Amino acid sequence: MPKGPFQTIALLLQGGGALGAYQAGVYEALTEAGVQPDWVAGISIGAINAAIIAGNAPAARVDKLRAFWEEITARPGWDWFANSALGFIDSNIIRQGFNQMSAGLSALTGASGFFSPRIIPPWLQPDGTLDATSYYDTGPLRETLLRLIDFQLLNRAGMRYSAGAVNVRSGNFQYFDTAAQTIDVSHVLASGALPPGFPAVEIDREYYWDGGLISNTPLQWALEFGPREDTLAFEVDLWSARGHFPRNLADVGTRQKEILYSSRTRENTDQFKHLQCLRHGVAKLLDALPDGEKQSTVAKHLATFADDKVYNIVHLIYRSKGYEGQSRDYEFSRRSMEDHWEAGLSDTRHALKHPEIFRRPTDHEGVMTFDFGAGE
Repeated sequence: MPKGPFQTIALLLQGGGALGAYQAGVYEALTEAGVQPDWVAGISIGAINAAIIAGNAPAARVDKLRAFWEEITARPGWDWFANSALGFIDSNIIRQGFNQMSAGLSALTGASGFFSPRIIPPWLQPDGTLDATSYYDTGPLRETLLRLIDFQLLNRAGMRYSAGAVNVRSGNFQYFDTAAQTIDVSHVLASGALPPGFPAVEIDREYYWDGGLISNTPLQWALEFGPREDTLAFEVDLWSARGHFPRNLADVGTRQKEILYSSRTRENTDQFKHLQCLRHGVAKLLDALPDGEKQSTVAKHLATFADDKVYNIVHLIYRSKGYEGQSRDYEFSRRSMEDHWEAGLSDTRHALKHPEIFRRPTDHEGVMTFDFGAGE
């Protein structure tokens, strides 16, 4: 499927830990339809998925994503037990129990090829060391990424890559971007270094944590700080801003995470629509000025703000199942991974059946948003 009237296709990937397999399913569906992004931007697990996409040849990307997600959910004994038991009785209550046990297992033993618990706990480590500031070692993830990602390829000009992180000392949000610097495995790790589970990552004598601490969605970076181009953006969110009023403390924890990590996507989109409406209005006013007035200092200043670019934003939002609770982002079972992947694949196939997402907006704002999910 061609770009149509758009100059750039952007894939924007939110953070969400184990839920990130949904994004892999989204990318597989885009590949099926021949939709290849020019720019992938992510935070936390989104930055990891984005790096695997940007750091491999198009024909290998889905296979590399599959290799990553199968490796970090490899727990053969547990999976055999869970599949055998759920084969007899598979209800929400039973599944909820298995998911909670699986999440507890991840917290206790880590995830293969991803993170492992420190042999000496952090409170027994010397102050001032990274080991004293986190529960897990992410060395396994570094090795996994180095094996699955060609960083020379990632840094070539074919596909732009961005990863969001926060500077631990200054508290400032920062994007590592191939448009401005050479990216290596440390930049990817920094974007996913969520404290206190994971240690900060040192880059150029500064330390960085997970960008989700400030903003869990790279939408603003792509729309407001990228080049002004007609853009088709697929925004893949792992946390839904909308939800039900909690019934108990467990529900409170779940709802708190959803609100915290959904990053006010709709509010940001509405603000961007308003901004683009102003840009379009200023552009029309400047066009209406006499030629002599267009050369004035004020007109030249306004011209740096004005544009007539358009944006289509397709929201793909993972809707959690009734049995998934507060621990859904660190529940690394193979069964859940497959469910998340299939949900991303199905939702994106459904969205791509709507040809209007590939049409240039004609309204005065120049921004159209699409969400074909149920209940949103």
